[in-house]
Amino acid sequence: MTAPPPASIPPVGDKQDKGRDVQAMFASIAPRYDLLNRVLSLGIDRSWRREATREALALTGPNGAGARVLDVATGTADFALELKATAPGAEIIGSDFVPEMLAIGREKARSRQIDILLEEGDALNLPYPDASFDVITCAFGFRNFADYARGLAEFHRVLRPSGRLVILEFPPPRPGLFGSIFRFYFRQILPRIGAVVSGNAGAYTYLPESVLAFPDPERLAGLMRATGFRTRFKLLSFGIAAIHVGDKG
Repeated sequence: MTAPPPASIPPVGDKQDKGRDVQAMFASIAPRYDLLNRVLSLGIDRSWRREATREALALTGPNGAGARVLDVATGTADFALELKATAPGAEIIGSDFVPEMLAIGREKARSRQIDILLEEGDALNLPYPDASFDVITCAFGFRNFADYARGLAEFHRVLRPSGRLVILEFPPPRPGLFGSIFRFYFRQILPRIGAVVSGNAGAYTYLPESVLAFPDPERLAGLMRATGFRTRFKLLSFGIAAIHVGDKG
């Protein structure tokens, strides 16, 4: 099984001019994005989203009645659909800057007869007034932001007082045997599988590199506190993923 030649790879880490490159990369893999997520995570990503959904909706009323929820970097809307299925009384809006991903998300919502709104938007300049939402979520998209502090500031701005932010992300692998095994899988195995299935080797080289360049959970919590959030986090599946919860004081 031979992988296709690598494509151009966006820069990784904070304070990088990568918006257009990331946008083009995700547009190119949109048709097979969901399949790859299932295959590469062995389906565990679904349980991570369920846990993040419980955290996100913990402060809303029964069935989420009256709550407004914004899912930023919604992609093909997996998290937005999970939120709506769990809280049918909530208004769920998904925002992303990749039209090809949103088109797939809209088709999924139609086929499942789930009523969510999916809109194009820049996470660093959200097209919503101050204090517009009770909950903001962001699953596996925050590390792609060109400026983490600016993204957090936008989240804080559009959240209502006492609102909640939930970020679900891949932190860098922890030290130790499991972290070493996962790092090997992430850097040597995952890009080859992703390249063969998606036809874009660059996208699945970017993925592990972006994770390795991402702040560790303690540092991300510090960035959230500096923005004005009361923050806690939990590690999932031996630290493969992490949920950060930020409440706006």
